[in-house]
Amino acid sequence: SLAVATDLVAVLAHSTGARGRFDTQAATTVKLNPMHPAIAQHRLGISAICQRYRIRRLEVFGSAARADDFDPESSDADFLVEFASDVQPGLDSFFGAKAALEALLGRGVDLVEPGAVRNPYVLASINRNREAIYAAA
Repeated sequence: SLAVATDLVAVLAHSTGARGRFDTQAATTVKLNPMHPAIAQHRLGISAICQRYRIRRLEVFGSAARADDFDPESSDADFLVEFASDVQPGLDSFFGAKAALEALLGRGVDLVEPGAVRNPYVLASINRNREAIYAAA
């Protein structure tokens, strides 16, 4: 599945030090549906987690960003994550943020660093429906 593939790519890229930057032009899309309320209602908690783990930017994508095919009972939440430029996050930070988001949202979470997505079809799919949920000032 896409979630498993992106999880594996993110972990492999993270462990080898591959880091990318968000393409804000790619993120500029016409959104017909806002992110699902099951995610949006936790913005304050998500902001606190991002600050604790020094996340510079967090964007939701996939069904949680589209909201129309998100199942509150079974869907996971997919996020693009970018850590602060002066941080070299280790696996503890990466998986700590993942675990904290899962506990807050009460569902599985996939974290993907933007530079980890190499497949242009997967990247196009992500870019179609992505929405910033946190950006450091």
